Amino acid sequence: MLESLAHVVHAAVVRPLDPLLVVYLIAITAEAMSGALAAGRRNMDFFGVAVIAFVTALGGGTIRDVILGNYPIGWTQHPEYVYLVVLAGLATTVLARFMHHMKRIFLMLDAMGLVAFSLIGCDVALRLGYPPLVVVLAGMLTGICGGILRDVLCNQLPVVFCRELYASVSLFVCVLFLALKSLGADPSLNMLLCFAVGFGFRMLALRFGWKLPTFSYQQRWE
Repeated sequence: MLESLAHVVHAAVVRPLDPLLVVYLIAITAEAMSGALAAGRRNMDFFGVAVIAFVTALGGGTIRDVILGNYPIGWTQHPEYVYLVVLAGLATTVLARFMHHMKRIFLMLDAMGLVAFSLIGCDVALRLGYPPLVVVLAGMLTGICGGILRDVLCNQLPVVFCRELYASVSLFVCVLFLALKSLGADPSLNMLLCFAVGFGFRMLALRFGWKLPTFSYQQRWE
């Protein structure tokens, strides 16, 4: 396990021209921690914490790959990612008491994860030759499905449907990425620009509480 984790760190260091790899590692770690915290709020045992951490961090990419027919699924070829997210989830059980002091940092990491996953999903779909609509949907699936699975397994309404702009940020990032690509933007610059804009958009939504209009229907059918 330690050798696998060392391989992850080594890959991130020796491939500096692939910034998404570094962001991806940060993203899956942050999402695993958010899953562990959700499991803790439901008083799950350590096995439950590990499962929810895994599903939150890697579930979105898995769903995307299954839908797109992109086999083998990424984490099956890189088990070190599984070790990383499970260890991050279990470590959260120790660090949880200090998390309230790190809320702002944690929200920043989660925002990075959302944007990074969205861009990675778009990149995968593009490499497979899918049309623009499918590329956008693949990016959104990668960005938000892990959180949806986490909340469903923890028996609560998915936060992506009822709080500050989240899925909308993913949609915006995916569309911006494709628009800049169609204009001939350099791929690396495109990724970095979309990441920065998407991250800023998400943080502003958190800061000012931006939300989409809600629909409430309480009348009962007779």
